Amino acid sequence: MALQITAARPDPALLDLPWSVPLEEWPEDVLAALPRGISRHVVRFVKLSGRVLAVKEISEDLARREYNLLRLLTRLDQPCVEAFGVISGRTTPDGEELDACLITRHLQFSLPYRALFSQTLRKDTAQRLIDALAVLLVRLHLTGFWWGDVSLSNTLFRRDAGAFAAYLVDAETGELRDNLSDGQREHDLEIARVNIAGELMDLSAGGFLPESVDPVDTSQRIVDRYRDLWRELTELERFEQGDRWRVDERIRRLNGLGFDVDELAISTDIGGTQIQIQPKVVDAGHHSRRLLRLTGLDVEENQARRLLNDLDAYRAATDRQGDDEEIVAHDWLSRVYEPVQREVPRDLTHKLEPAELFHEVLEHRWYMSERAGHDVSIEAAIKDYVAHVLPGKPDESAVLGVDTVEMPIIARVSEPPRRRR
Repeated sequence: MALQITAARPDPALLDLPWSVPLEEWPEDVLAALPRGISRHVVRFVKLSGRVLAVKEISEDLARREYNLLRLLTRLDQPCVEAFGVISGRTTPDGEELDACLITRHLQFSLPYRALFSQTLRKDTAQRLIDALAVLLVRLHLTGFWWGDVSLSNTLFRRDAGAFAAYLVDAETGELRDNLSDGQREHDLEIARVNIAGELMDLSAGGFLPESVDPVDTSQRIVDRYRDLWRELTELERFEQGDRWRVDERIRRLNGLGFDVDELAISTDIGGTQIQIQPKVVDAGHHSRRLLRLTGLDVEENQARRLLNDLDAYRAATDRQGDDEEIVAHDWLSRVYEPVQREVPRDLTHKLEPAELFHEVLEHRWYMSERAGHDVSIEAAIKDYVAHVLPGKPDESAVLGVDTVEMPIIARVSEPPRRRR
């Protein structure tokens, strides 16, 4: 059987990889030392033409299905890993058939949850991860995506200004529909609750979870956070004719959550005394899109909110409220943001992505100002941060030095759900 490569932009270097060898036996010299999460399939990271790719060994029909689904989700601007290609027709030198391989691009600066718990983290890290997963699940459900295997293991996390942004990494069981019923959404929620409880129990048994965190109680948070967010985003709201300001308030509230309103259905009752509104929320990213438009910086939502707050503070401090917003943003970029990045020595640039570093420098400046009892300049803050804080940070661009598959799996509440027929 001939080797077949399916990819939107195939790289000839793919032919150099040892496709005639089972993925589990690939030589170390082609692998990238990245932290791996838990997967029911063999997954390896490889370096190819200056990029890092994730390779998953899986049957050909599942590989092609997941490849197409990930491409669809990417076109819909959903937070997920990017499909790169499918390799099929693999055989050993003896003619034995091997499973196909799905290839995805590695999401730079992303971490599996077990890698995060291998570091020293804040006590509420588990809750913040679950909050990020709840936002991801709401976004996917608004798009009509039924996941079918929601878990921390099937998610990658990027730091996002003190919080986390979650990305779907495994769409093997998913289905994309026009809309999801309440029952389908509740099914995903129940899968999430049970899987997360098991994953946190594993961490607890391995000593990676603070004793004060109850795995079962914490797993219930995904249900509570999801329902609160879903209600705020989709609920029908009624108010009196004279309270039209509440329309604007609702939109501002949704924007504050990081979502945009595509349509707003407004109707009145027969007497015209009551108004009801129901937003159609289509996407998150209000702040990140505004920052991208103003500065060209493409960052996570909370990072964008933090950077925009600093931009607004710069505008007020320089008394330029009347100036064009784009011009002020350009000046802030060249006089504040970029000089901070230039202060980072080359050998430390892989510690944190630039937007997260800027957020941490702003936090550092706040603490320095509090200790000093007066404002500390951003120049002084970045110098102190580079000298005393950044060198102690783990390298998060690609290599953590901790292979998370070596962390023992002690308990599991449930087996992974079967695909629906």
